[in-house]
Amino acid sequence: MSAARVRHALPGDMERVAELAAEHAAYEKAAPPAPGLADRLSRLLFGPEPSRLRCLVAELPDGSLVGYATCAPEFSTWDAAEYLHMDCLYLSAAQRGLGLGPLFMTALRAEARALGLPEIQWQTPAWNEGAIRFYDRLGAASKQKLRYSLPVGDAG
Repeated sequence: MSAARVRHALPGDMERVAELAAEHAAYEKAAPPAPGLADRLSRLLFGPEPSRLRCLVAELPDGSLVGYATCAPEFSTWDAAEYLHMDCLYLSAAQRGLGLGPLFMTALRAEARALGLPEIQWQTPAWNEGAIRFYDRLGAASKQKLRYSLPVGDAG
């Protein structure tokens, strides 16, 4: 796996990233992404006014993409500081345990450093024991919290 790499996503990667996101949603027993995800991600990442979103992909030597991570700067009121929030980190089932996770975390640390951010934060489902073991091996600290979401309805 030494020739595999993690790199920033390119516009041509978005269809595969959307497929991986759908796999990720199924893995987490969540609803699939709405149709058009590749286009929405492309606009956010590569449009005329790119957002703060960043996307990294894991690429095998044959050029196939087998994982993705997305992140964006966020703010902690309690720390009065920004941090890098990793929203997603996903590897196809056949690629787990082969060393790509550490490559992603190295790339995410580099991304945080490049943005001048002192920390990365993320969450994982409490049942995802493999991910928890991986994050514990990294020396990451966990916090017990529940994540909520609340639709806001029409903006107009």
